[in-house]
Amino acid sequence: MKLALHVRSGRPQIAAFAEDLRREIAEAGGEVAGEGDRPDLILAVGGDGTMLGAASNALAWDVPLLGFNLGTLGFLARAEPSDMPAVVRRLLAGDFEVDERLTVSADIGNGRQDGVNDVVVEKIDSTRLVSLRVVVDDSLLTTYRADGLIVATPTGSTAYSFSAGGPMVDPEVRALVLTPVAAHSLFDRPIVLPADSHIHVTVQGDRPVRVNVDKTALGHLGDEGVVEISAGPKPVRFVTLGPVGFPRLVREKFRLE
Repeated sequence: MKLALHVRSGRPQIAAFAEDLRREIAEAGGEVAGEGDRPDLILAVGGDGTMLGAASNALAWDVPLLGFNLGTLGFLARAEPSDMPAVVRRLLAGDFEVDERLTVSADIGNGRQDGVNDVVVEKIDSTRLVSLRVVVDDSLLTTYRADGLIVATPTGSTAYSFSAGGPMVDPEVRALVLTPVAAHSLFDRPIVLPADSHIHVTVQGDRPVRVNVDKTALGHLGDEGVVEISAGPKPVRFVTLGPVGFPRLVREKFRLE
C-alpha cells in the first residue's frame, strides 16, 4: 500500500513524528508516496487545520484520509500519536473502515470549489456590516445584515459555525447548516437545511465580501454578486479504526462530565 503524508510545517515536534511515521511505514512493508504520486491513502500529521489541507487532495484523488492528532481538539484527526505503530500495521493490513462525509460546494462564476467544512461569505471592511440576501431552492429566506454567513456541513458544524452559535450536527445526518455571523437583525438563528438544498447568497449594496471554502479564498463579490452553494458532488472519505459515537466524541473533546 502506498501512503501519502501531509504534514503541518513549522513545528519540530510534528516534523520528528513525521520522520518516525515514515520509518514505521517502511519497516512495516509499506511505501510513502512521492510528490504528486497518487496514493492509496493519505495520512495527515497535525490538527484539524492540517486535515482540511489534506482533504482537498483526498477529494481530488478519491482516496481515504486519516489524521494523527498533534493539534488541540482533533475532531477530524482521530488517530493518537502514541498508537502510531499499531495504526500503521492496521492500515497496511486493510483492517479499517471508511466513513463517507458530506461535502459542500460553492461557485461565484469562476468554477466550483469543494470543501469539507464550510463556505464562508464575510465582510472585507472590518468596520462595516454586509447585506446578504439568501434564497433557498428559489424561495426567499431573508436578508441578513451581518458580519458574514456560514454554510457548513455536519463535519464543519464543530468548527467556525459552532463558534458563531450554530448547532453541532452528527456527521451521519445529511444536512447543511446556515449560520449568520453577528447578525444585526431580529432573526439571527442558525437553520439546518436538507442536504439537497440549493442556496443562493446575493450581496446587496456597495459593501463587498470575500468568499472562502475551507479557509481557502474563492474570490470577492460586489453589489449583486452571487455565490451558489450546495452539497458537493462526492463525499470525502475518512478512515475509521473503530466505532466512536458522536456523543462520546463530543464528551471527550470538550471534557464534559
